[in-house]
Amino acid sequence: METRAVISEAPPAKWRQAAGTFRTIFNKYGIFLVFIAMLIVASILSPAFLSKTNLINVVRQMSVVGLISLGVTGVIVSAGIDLSSGSVVGLSAVVAASLSQVPDYSAAFYKGLQVPLIVAILAACGVGALVGLLNGSLVAKTRIPPFIATLGTLTAIRGTAFLYTSGRPISDLTDGYNFIGQGDIMGIPVPILILVLMAIVTHVLYSHTKFGKYVYAIGGNEQAARVSGINVGKYKMLMYVYAGFLAGLAGLVVSARIGSGQAGLGQGYELDAIAAAVIGGASLSAGGIGTVAGTIVGALIIGVLNNILDLTNVSAYWQQIVKGCIIVGAVILDQLKHHGSK
Repeated sequence: METRAVISEAPPAKWRQAAGTFRTIFNKYGIFLVFIAMLIVASILSPAFLSKTNLINVVRQMSVVGLISLGVTGVIVSAGIDLSSGSVVGLSAVVAASLSQVPDYSAAFYKGLQVPLIVAILAACGVGALVGLLNGSLVAKTRIPPFIATLGTLTAIRGTAFLYTSGRPISDLTDGYNFIGQGDIMGIPVPILILVLMAIVTHVLYSHTKFGKYVYAIGGNEQAARVSGINVGKYKMLMYVYAGFLAGLAGLVVSARIGSGQAGLGQGYELDAIAAAVIGGASLSAGGIGTVAGTIVGALIIGVLNNILDLTNVSAYWQQIVKGCIIVGAVILDQLKHHGSK
């Protein structure tokens, strides 16, 4: 009788062990499995999806959102949020573009302020970093909730961009400037190279520096981090500065890609960036969680989704609905995962 009891109890124990193993694997690699499944489904729905030209276009189109999401991931890891990144894209785009117009000496008034390309690049990144410093100061110094602080700067910075241009686009940009968004090196588009470079830099920054370790510690338990001697306010500010820097770089890339600086650029990009970070594993409910690799895959998932909906002629209105459902679903899964782990 005892032997039978042991035998009858063995299968449930094995099933529990298998379920635990599956849960561990899915929590760690689930996003990659979902991405692979999406690629398979996309290739079935549209044979044109797997063409080299289309795949390059997918990555090039998501490179801007990918750059923003790298910074947004760090902010979310620190238990914050940044809603202003889309507006930063617009402001940095018009500032950089205004420094890279081709001069028109035949006009009644001198048109165009052309400076070395590096100055325009630094201006775009600098504008983003300054807005990040403003966000970080509001969050760290005044203790305003990040959602409210960055919601305010979202509106103010967008207004500043329109004020800077009087609502008019800035065109006639130099070839060197446009090369950043339209050129390629050895057949690889420059925006993709910029994204890969910044992904590597960001991974090293988050995973192999004191700055990254402190940001994860702050997000995991801010009070414990403060007690252990970490200057919480300082590192929160630096995280927002870096996120702003990346959003400024994204503004440079997108304006160079379309050959025009427009104050309305980047509208809605902040939501795509947050979605990429959350889909990639960053947790809105618990700080200290998120990876660069997961975020890049999350951005690619959004890019593939947009592309396959376009290829299958799905209405742009339905695309917004689908994207919204995916964002909500990712947050629900995040909540369930962390609730189940407690």
